[in-house]
Amino acid sequence: MERIRLTCCVVIFNEEETVLRKTVDSFLSIPFSKKMFIVDNSSTRNFNIENSEEVEYIKNEENIGFGRAHNQILKLIEGKSDFHLVLNPDVEFDGRIFEKLFFALEGNEKIAMISPKVVNYDGSLQFTCRKNPTIKEMISRRLGINKEYVEEREYRNIDLNKSFAPEFIHGCFMLFKMQDFMDLGGFDNRYFLYLEDADLCREVRRHNKEVLYFPEVEIKHLHRKGSSKRLKLLFYHIASAYKYFRKWKN
Repeated sequence: MERIRLTCCVVIFNEEETVLRKTVDSFLSIPFSKKMFIVDNSSTRNFNIENSEEVEYIKNEENIGFGRAHNQILKLIEGKSDFHLVLNPDVEFDGRIFEKLFFALEGNEKIAMISPKVVNYDGSLQFTCRKNPTIKEMISRRLGINKEYVEEREYRNIDLNKSFAPEFIHGCFMLFKMQDFMDLGGFDNRYFLYLEDADLCREVRRHNKEVLYFPEVEIKHLHRKGSSKRLKLLFYHIASAYKYFRKWKN
């Protein structure tokens, strides 16, 4: 692969084709040289998106987990682009937003990763900026208690129409400078699903860099909150929380 402006990875598991198609079409609208890797952890393929110069499909024999699947392409992309995008399969955006995102990233050596404003399909804001997770916060969210505490952890007490550097940003759209992403080594493979985004943002800060919330541009995200609906996903969430708090206990 010749050097390009942007590489992207989307990890899927039993994804609906209509949802995934919107994400792929959004990516293809980006007016820069680019390539997307779709890494499929599903048991079977249930969609019909063909390989091309800008889209490459990789099928795994088993579900190896979210972070590990993203890391699977590290050797394929190293040194091949200026930026790397970690993207969910359930987002939509106008490709022209990348002009501003690239400019903001290149203009600040301290910033390793940037993320836009994220809205629901009704236009309401998703509070993707968070302070580092706490056990109290996770229990409060699950039980629907301590509302003021939870909202404070979401930076709702500041103007979210202005850029700032939160402790972490939910990972539906994480645009990295390629070299910084490589220096981080991608995601921590110990997490099968959940909290790998919080962990990676914390690693960014440990490398003396920052993540930037950039509300000058926005994307739409179909937020499905899987762990609140399925017992197996709740188990993954609890397992990841245990690993996260054990890793960062100091």
